[in-house]
Amino acid sequence: MTSVAGAITRCGRQAGRFAAAAALAASLTGCYTAHETVDAVPTDYRQRHPITLQEGTHAVEIFIGSSRGELAPEQRADVLALAQRWKREATGGIVIDVPAGGPNERAAADAVHEINSILTSAGVPAEGLLVRSYRPMNPGRLATIRLTYPRITAQAGPCGLWPHDLGPADVAEYEQNRPYWNLGCATQRNLAAMVDNPADLVQPRGETPAYEARRAVVLDKYRKGESTATNYPNENKGKISDVGN
Repeated sequence: MTSVAGAITRCGRQAGRFAAAAALAASLTGCYTAHETVDAVPTDYRQRHPITLQEGTHAVEIFIGSSRGELAPEQRADVLALAQRWKREATGGIVIDVPAGGPNERAAADAVHEINSILTSAGVPAEGLLVRSYRPMNPGRLATIRLTYPRITAQAGPCGLWPHDLGPADVAEYEQNRPYWNLGCATQRNLAAMVDNPADLVQPRGETPAYEARRAVVLDKYRKGESTATNYPNENKGKISDVGN
């Protein structure tokens, strides 16, 4: 009987140890419970509204009347300016969309020959031009000739997004005085629209050669001990008054 009672006692002790170990493991598991985190609004507006470089298009529309198949002087200047910009920034050829089916269909077809002549004379290769026709949405109205080409553009936004209210609210942005989401978006978008070369936002341009003629003059004056400043004999020619001197 004693051996049986001792065995029962030992089994009870082992069961208690197992229960304590299980409770300890459960408590440790609770300490390492993963909690879902939500990213906060970035403080830097450049991270909230980054400027990205994408491939966009540059387009020029030529308005053609139904009785005139040649370009006006201003329109010739627009086509020539497009050709010059194409040589500087384009990443593909020029597409010329000509209206078909409208009242100025014939006049537009005649104007395309002049457009092709201006573009090729400005340095655009003939294999870089693609002429195609399109159906205007309203066949009864005058349609335009569209000239487009792809180029790299800088973009930011979209702006005007308000995920949280600016007033009192139970959100971290209000309680911790964090900047609201739309702050700085317009500035980034305007900068992206105004930059002349989008690559300038990523890397500096290559240096141009120094003006050797002016550098030689300055060094020669320096060796002679003369002033290297430039003299402007007529710098006071436009002076109105000596008041304040």
